[in-house]
Amino acid sequence: MKKNAITIAIAALLLVIFALLLLTFQVRQSEVVVVSTFNKPTTTITNAGLFLKWPWPVQSLNRFDQRVQTFEDSFREIPTSDKSMMLMSVYVGWKISDAKIFLPTFPGGSALAAQRQLGEIIASAKAAVVGKHDLSEFVNSDASQLKFAAIEKEITESAQGELAKLNYGIRIEFLGIKRIGLPESVTQSVFERMKAERTKYITEAIAKGDRDAAQIKSAADRAAAELVNNAEAAAKRIEGEGNAEAAKTLAVFQQNPELAIFQLQLEALKTSLNQKATLFFDERTPPFDLFKNLPAAPHSAEK
Repeated sequence: MKKNAITIAIAALLLVIFALLLLTFQVRQSEVVVVSTFNKPTTTITNAGLFLKWPWPVQSLNRFDQRVQTFEDSFREIPTSDKSMMLMSVYVGWKISDAKIFLPTFPGGSALAAQRQLGEIIASAKAAVVGKHDLSEFVNSDASQLKFAAIEKEITESAQGELAKLNYGIRIEFLGIKRIGLPESVTQSVFERMKAERTKYITEAIAKGDRDAAQIKSAADRAAAELVNNAEAAAKRIEGEGNAEAAKTLAVFQQNPELAIFQLQLEALKTSLNQKATLFFDERTPPFDLFKNLPAAPHSAEK
């Protein structure tokens, strides 16, 4: 009896496990699950967790990766609006936006088939957008003339609009230019054009430098002339003031010539005695005659 009870318990446990495997399923964080009832998509589950279902053949599960998937399209020649040829490829990030629509659109919900179809749509959008722009907007020595961001946005919007119209259940998350190249037939002409543009910029820079130098020199000449004029005016003013003072002194000296002579002698004597030296002079020679008949020193008189 004891062995039969253990066998029954194990059988019951296995039956419960088997029932759970048939009637439940788990959804991971990185996936989306479409539940089909009698092969018709009925429910889409995007949240992670454990869920109930009817066993096959009533219900079946289709699992899809809901993370962003990336690829690079082909590096092919595309004509520009100015009839030049260029090579360009883009990188793309896309994801399944509606798994319920995606499943019947692509056989077996194949992500590879969806990526191939998306690649064709992007190639068409890329050709249409590039055909609206000149080659100089892709290859240019002047960075301000490049329009990569605007072109990427145009390609994305064009491809996104086509996907919405076809209703594939997928969405572009990001798109950017990966590589740009030039065919050998175009390379030389592009280099010549870039060289001409560089020469033009150099010529303009030299001309601007010459204009700036001329302006600086002109300003310096004006400043120098103004300084000279101010200095000459100040010199004339000082000379005039000196002449006026000299005229006043001359008038005084004309009234008293002896005072003038005495003043000159004092100035000459002062100049002679400014230097440290021993002087030998004749008392009778002006201005040294001033030393004649000097009053005696007080201590000499006491003696």
